[in-house]
Amino acid sequence: MEEPAVSEASFCLQKITITDYCKDDYQYEEVPADDEFSLQEDDEDLSKALQTIQEQTEDAHILALQSVLTSEKSVSEIPEAMDDFFCNFLVRLGMSRTLDCFQTECKAKEAFLKMQKERDFHRMHHKRVVQEKNRLICDIKRLKAHYASYEPVLKQLTEKYQNTLRQKMLTSLERDRAVGQVTGLQATLHNLESGYAVQSPVTKAAHERKKGLEGPTQKALREARQQKMLDAERSSYGPVKDSEKTGKRYPKDSEFPVDSHADPLLAHAKECTQPLKTGEYKLGNTLKVHDLAVSCLAVHPQRDVVVTGSDDRLWKMWALPDGNIIMTGEGHTDWLSGCCFHPSGTQLVTSSGDATVRIWDLSKRGCILTLKGHAQAVWDCSWHSCGDFVASASMDSTSKIWDVNSERCRYTLRGHKDSVNSIEFLPFSNTVLTSSADKTLSLWDARTGLHVQTFYGHLHSCNHATFNVKGDMIASCDSRGVLKLWDIRQSVPIMSVDAGPRPANQAAFDYSGRTVAVASGDGSVKVLYLELGQLSSLRGHGEEEVHSVAFDHKARRLLSGGADGTLCLWT
Repeated sequence: MEEPAVSEASFCLQKITITDYCKDDYQYEEVPADDEFSLQEDDEDLSKALQTIQEQTEDAHILALQSVLTSEKSVSEIPEAMDDFFCNFLVRLGMSRTLDCFQTECKAKEAFLKMQKERDFHRMHHKRVVQEKNRLICDIKRLKAHYASYEPVLKQLTEKYQNTLRQKMLTSLERDRAVGQVTGLQATLHNLESGYAVQSPVTKAAHERKKGLEGPTQKALREARQQKMLDAERSSYGPVKDSEKTGKRYPKDSEFPVDSHADPLLAHAKECTQPLKTGEYKLGNTLKVHDLAVSCLAVHPQRDVVVTGSDDRLWKMWALPDGNIIMTGEGHTDWLSGCCFHPSGTQLVTSSGDATVRIWDLSKRGCILTLKGHAQAVWDCSWHSCGDFVASASMDSTSKIWDVNSERCRYTLRGHKDSVNSIEFLPFSNTVLTSSADKTLSLWDARTGLHVQTFYGHLHSCNHATFNVKGDMIASCDSRGVLKLWDIRQSVPIMSVDAGPRPANQAAFDYSGRTVAVASGDGSVKVLYLELGQLSSLRGHGEEEVHSVAFDHKARRLLSGGADGTLCLWT
C-alpha cells in the first residue's frame, strides 16, 4: 500500500519555549506556533509519528529545563541522538525547508551559548576592573593623605631654603661692603704713605718706645712707611717694578684708560652716507647658518665678517656677502646668548646659558680664557674699547666687570632687582649701560663699580639698550615691542614708538645715528627713520621670531638673525 505524499506545508512544529535563566532577569518573549496548516485525516501514520516526536520533544524540554535550573544554562539542550533521529526523519520525508530551519536553530543555539559564555567572561572581567579601580582609588586616597602629612614639612623646608638664600645674599652684600672698606683703607694707606714720605724718618728709639703701645692699624701704617722708605732707597739704585710702585695686591690688574670721551669713530660716522630712505632696504641674501635659532650676532670692526651664536651651543664665523664659513667655535655647554669682537678684531667674547663667559683667540681657533662667577645664565657681554676689560650681564640680577689680563672680576654691579638682559660699554669711555627686567636702564662707572644714573619709563621688561655713536642718545626696547629713545644728559625719553604687541628683542643704531633697527618677535625687522619719523617692516624670516640685528662697520648693509636659523642680509 502506497503512503500518501505529505507536503512540507502540512507539517507543523509545536510551540517551543526558550527559557533564559540569567541573573539580569531579562524576559524573553515566547514565539507562538503557526496554526494555519492542519494535517489530513488519512495521514494516521504521520500523525502518530508526529505525536511520538512531540512527546519526546516535551520530555527533552523538561530535562533541559531541569538542567537549566541546576546549572543556570539559558538554552535547553536536546540529546544528540534525538537530533539525529529528527534530522533523518525529515530527510526521509523530503522536508528540506523544515530541516534547514532545524539545523539553523541548532546553530543559533550554539552561537547563543557561545555568546552567553563571552558575556559571563566579560562580566567577570568587568568585576575585576571595578575591583582594580576601587583599589587604585584607595591607593590615591592613601597617597593624598601621605602627601598631606608631609606638606607642612615641605613648607618648612621651603621657608628655610628662602631664608638661607636671603642670608646668602646678605652675606654677599657684607662681603662686597668689606671689600669696599678694604679698598678704601688701602687708598687711605696710600695717601698716608705719600704724606709721610716728605717727613723726616722716625728714629729707631722712637719705634722701640711705641712698639709696645701700637695696635694693628698703627703697626700696618708703620710697616707701610718702612716699605715706602725702602722703595725710595731702591729707586736710587735702579728702576722699580710697576707692582712695587703702586703696591697692588694683584700686579696683573689693568689700568682703566682716561675717560676723555674722544671717539675716533665719530669721524667715520660723519663720512657715512645718508641713511637709506623708507622702503629702500631690500633682502639681498639669506644664509642658513645654524640648525637651531640664531640668538646673537657680531660684525667684525674692520672686515666683512660676521659671527653668529646659536641655541646649538656653537658660534660660527662667516665671510660676507657670500656666506662662506671661516671657523666654528665649540666649548659652551648651553645656548649662546651674546658675542662681541675685540676692538682689534683678533679675539671674541661670548656669553652663554651655562653661566660662563669665554674669550676666544681667533688666530689659535680656540678658547683661551673662561670667566666664572655668575650664579645663573649670562645674557650679554661687551668689550671695552681698550681691550683689557669685558662686561657681562646675568639672570642673577648682577653685572660684572672682568679684567682680561688678571683673569678676575674687578667689580660686581648690584642694583637691579631682576634679570639684567643686556650690557654695553660706551665706546672709548668707562661708562657702562645695562637694561633689566625690572623695567629700568642704568649707567655705571666701570672704574669704581658704582651706579651713576637710572632711566625710568618702560612699563615692561627691558630686553636691550644701546648707545649711538656720538654717545648722547640711548635706544631701548621692551617685551611689548615699545622702542624708546633717551637723551642721556636730561635722562628723559625724547621719542617712544610702539612696534608691538610682540616683543622687541634687540635694537641697533647705524653709524649716522639717524636710523634704528629693531629685531621683532613677529618675524620682521622694524626700521625707524628718525628724521622722517617713519617705521617700516622688513620680512625675511617668515613667521619665526627675529632675535638680533646689527649694521656692518661700513654702514652698507643691515644683518638680522632669526629663530629659523637663518641670517638675512639687507642692502
